[in-house]
Amino acid sequence: MNKFLYKPFSIAFSVAGGVAAGFVFKQVWRRLSGEEEAPAATSREYGWAEVLAAAALQGAIFAVVKAAIDRGGAEGVRRLTGDWPD
Repeated sequence: MNKFLYKPFSIAFSVAGGVAAGFVFKQVWRRLSGEEEAPAATSREYGWAEVLAAAALQGAIFAVVKAAIDRGGAEGVRRLTGDWPD
């Protein structure tokens, strides 16, 4: 039953994690590169190295932020209900 009740929270945590990760990535990219936007994979102005570096950084940030938010959400549910949401 707890798994069923946790699902809406899990979805909300995922959305919040995506939004937060996007914000964090934009800030990190701006500080590292001095540019407002990361290069798109199809941008002619950038080489393979810049495009792949931006993608790797974005992926790493998204994974860490999502894991942190998901873990925090699970901890919060455990504190409220006493059960870990499996």
